Amino acid sequence: MSDLPNCPQCHSELTYEDGELYICPECGHEWVKDSAAAEDAEQAKRVRDAVGNLLADGDTVTVIKDLKVKGSSLVVKVGTKVKNIRLVQGDHDIDCKIDGIGAMQLKSEFVKKA
Repeated sequence: MSDLPNCPQCHSELTYEDGELYICPECGHEWVKDSAAAEDAEQAKRVRDAVGNLLADGDTVTVIKDLKVKGSSLVVKVGTKVKNIRLVQGDHDIDCKIDGIGAMQLKSEFVKKA
Protein backbone atom coordinates (compact mmCIF):
# COMPACT_ATOMS: atom_id res chain seq x y z
CA MET A 1 0.00 0.00 0.00
CA SER A 2 1.32 3.43 -0.92
CA ASP A 3 1.87 6.11 1.73
CA LEU A 4 1.33 8.92 -0.80
CA PRO A 5 -1.57 11.30 -0.15
CA ASN A 6 -4.74 11.27 -2.23
CA CYS A 7 -5.27 14.04 -4.78
CA PRO A 8 -6.83 17.09 -3.07
CA GLN A 9 -8.99 17.83 -6.15
CA CYS A 10 -10.38 14.49 -7.33
CA HIS A 11 -9.37 12.32 -4.32
CA SER A 12 -7.69 9.75 -6.56
CA GLU A 13 -5.38 7.22 -4.87
CA LEU A 14 -3.14 6.96 -7.95
CA THR A 15 -0.85 9.92 -7.13
CA TYR A 16 2.89 9.69 -7.75
CA GLU A 17 6.01 11.70 -6.88
CA ASP A 18 8.01 13.79 -9.34
CA GLY A 19 10.87 15.64 -7.66
CA GLU A 20 9.32 18.09 -5.18
CA LEU A 21 5.77 17.55 -6.48
CA TYR A 22 2.93 15.09 -6.15
CA ILE A 23 1.03 14.55 -9.40
CA CYS A 24 -2.42 13.06 -10.04
CA PRO A 25 -2.59 11.16 -13.35
CA GLU A 26 -6.39 11.28 -13.43
CA CYS A 27 -7.02 15.03 -13.22
CA GLY A 28 -3.48 16.37 -13.85
CA HIS A 29 -3.34 18.32 -10.57
CA GLU A 30 0.16 19.02 -9.19
CA TRP A 31 1.00 20.16 -5.66
CA VAL A 32 4.08 20.64 -3.52
CA LYS A 33 5.06 17.78 -1.20
CA ASP A 34 5.47 20.03 1.83
CA SER A 35 2.37 22.22 2.13
CA ALA A 36 4.10 24.38 4.78
CA ALA A 37 6.81 25.19 2.23
CA ALA A 38 4.11 26.11 -0.28
CA GLU A 39 2.53 28.54 2.19
CA ASP A 40 5.94 30.12 2.90
CA ALA A 41 6.53 30.56 -0.83
CA GLU A 42 3.11 32.17 -1.22
CA GLN A 43 3.84 34.56 1.68
CA ALA A 44 7.19 35.46 0.11
CA LYS A 45 5.45 36.50 -3.12
CA ARG A 46 3.26 39.01 -1.30
CA VAL A 47 4.68 42.51 -1.23
CA ARG A 48 3.54 45.02 1.39
CA ASP A 49 4.17 48.74 1.58
CA ALA A 50 5.57 50.67 4.57
CA VAL A 51 2.25 50.63 6.44
CA GLY A 52 1.32 47.02 5.66
CA ASN A 53 -1.00 47.40 2.66
CA LEU A 54 -0.78 44.62 0.10
CA LEU A 55 0.65 45.84 -3.23
CA ALA A 56 -0.24 44.53 -6.70
CA ASP A 57 0.91 45.16 -10.26
CA GLY A 58 -0.55 48.40 -11.63
CA ASP A 59 -0.97 50.12 -8.25
CA THR A 60 -0.08 53.75 -7.62
CA VAL A 61 2.24 54.44 -4.68
CA THR A 62 3.69 57.51 -2.96
CA VAL A 63 7.31 57.78 -1.84
CA ILE A 64 7.54 58.39 1.95
CA LYS A 65 11.25 59.31 2.19
CA ASP A 66 13.75 61.25 0.09
CA LEU A 67 15.64 58.66 -1.94
CA LYS A 68 19.02 59.34 -3.55
CA VAL A 69 19.39 57.84 -7.01
CA LYS A 70 22.57 55.77 -7.02
CA GLY A 71 25.16 56.98 -9.55
CA SER A 72 23.44 60.31 -10.01
CA SER A 73 22.87 63.60 -8.21
CA LEU A 74 19.08 63.18 -8.56
CA VAL A 75 16.77 62.70 -5.58
CA VAL A 76 13.28 61.21 -5.53
CA LYS A 77 11.42 63.58 -3.19
CA VAL A 78 8.90 62.70 -0.48
CA GLY A 79 5.37 62.68 -1.89
CA THR A 80 6.37 61.69 -5.43
CA LYS A 81 3.57 59.61 -6.96
CA VAL A 82 4.62 56.54 -8.90
CA LYS A 83 1.93 55.11 -11.19
CA ASN A 84 1.57 51.64 -12.65
CA ILE A 85 4.17 49.77 -10.60
CA ARG A 86 5.32 46.25 -11.42
CA LEU A 87 6.29 43.80 -8.67
CA VAL A 88 9.49 41.77 -9.09
CA GLN A 89 11.50 39.38 -6.95
CA GLY A 90 14.59 40.59 -5.14
CA ASP A 91 15.74 43.21 -2.67
CA HIS A 92 14.25 46.08 -4.70
CA ASP A 93 10.81 44.61 -5.30
CA ILE A 94 9.12 47.38 -7.34
CA ASP A 95 9.91 48.24 -10.97
CA CYS A 96 8.61 51.62 -12.10
CA LYS A 97 9.12 54.76 -14.16
CA ILE A 98 9.33 58.10 -12.37
CA ASP A 99 8.69 61.31 -14.29
CA GLY A 100 11.90 63.30 -14.68
CA ILE A 101 14.10 60.41 -13.60
CA GLY A 102 13.16 57.37 -15.70
CA ALA A 103 13.04 53.65 -15.05
CA MET A 104 14.20 52.47 -11.65
CA GLN A 105 13.62 49.97 -8.88
CA LEU A 106 12.32 50.82 -5.40
CA LYS A 107 12.08 48.98 -2.11
CA SER A 108 8.52 48.53 -0.91
CA GLU A 109 9.48 49.74 2.58
CA PHE A 110 9.87 53.30 1.22
CA VAL A 111 6.46 53.61 -0.44
CA LYS A 112 2.84 53.87 0.65
CA LYS A 113 -0.14 52.77 -1.43
CA ALA A 114 -2.05 55.78 -2.76
